[in-house]
Amino acid sequence: MVNFTILAGGYTSFVASYLFNSDTNALTLLNQSPTGANPSWISLHPTNKSILYAVNEDSPGALQSFLVGKNGLLSNPIDTISSQGNSPAFTTPLSTGQVAIMNYDTGNGMIVPTEPHNPLEFSSNHPLITFNAPVSHPHMALEHGSEVFVPDLGADKIWRLVEDGAPGKFRIQGQIEQPKGSGPRHIATRGNMLFTVHELASTLTQQLIPPAPNGTTPLIANFSILPPGLPQGSAMAGAEILITEPSPHFPEPFVYVSNRNTGVQDPRGDAIAIFRIEPKLSLVGFVYTGLDQIRGMQLGGPEKEFLIASGVAGNGGVIMLKRTEGGRNLTLLTRNLEVPTRTSFVWLD
Repeated sequence: MVNFTILAGGYTSFVASYLFNSDTNALTLLNQSPTGANPSWISLHPTNKSILYAVNEDSPGALQSFLVGKNGLLSNPIDTISSQGNSPAFTTPLSTGQVAIMNYDTGNGMIVPTEPHNPLEFSSNHPLITFNAPVSHPHMALEHGSEVFVPDLGADKIWRLVEDGAPGKFRIQGQIEQPKGSGPRHIATRGNMLFTVHELASTLTQQLIPPAPNGTTPLIANFSILPPGLPQGSAMAGAEILITEPSPHFPEPFVYVSNRNTGVQDPRGDAIAIFRIEPKLSLVGFVYTGLDQIRGMQLGGPEKEFLIASGVAGNGGVIMLKRTEGGRNLTLLTRNLEVPTRTSFVWLD
């Protein structure tokens, strides 16, 4: 028997923890840990899985740290700081020990140092980073080498940040332009390749990472992620992107992209689009989930063979899928309905 503990954030005032038994395919709700308002995005410390960071996606917003205990139960918040903006929709720690948080509604963000030898405590030295665009909605931060990439859904850019002399002090050194009106939301890199999910255009694009600071490269691929047979009145928006690497049971790399239907719902629920990466990016197919607006999903297991997902609306609960056919398909294993919606996940095991 192999058990996995998974934490799940959402638009509530708690983080839920689940136990997944991969022998029986049982997904059990273990507990609900109180937090600040709307811990919609959560992330683990990169080397210490007993430390969790969570946004409070509120106005004004906040960043919190927690200790993770037995069965995924969280401590009371260890530290809480203002995000200095509204509706922070994303946080992630960097390899340097700093923690990025991006304010969707106010077009700014911070990269916050933690205290030496105590990653639970945030430093006070973290100037606000303002993205200078007529409309700015920063939606993610991704560390790439010495840079931090920030896709901006409102500005149709991916900002390139670099540390400016000291931890917590970052400057915008340039940007990677994206198709106008596309709304870049989340990104992933693989080697020298950049993959972008565009919320407004419902597309997945691939391009070489341009030279800094303001280099440009053409799109190598530009695919719709929309499933066929959508009902009239549907309103689609791309959301999450996950990339898997080859492993013994999955010899090819794949990209998995989630759709969100904010309009008239499809009886099949939202779909996850699956793309083969090699020899070139190509659409494999769609898997329907019975979920309403998949905002976050996450892979887990020794070979990233399991995928957990939920919707931000409706009552579809939390589902566990298994990658099958070498990664070309996803099979539903189980669904837990005790908490109707969740928005982000981290695997503790």
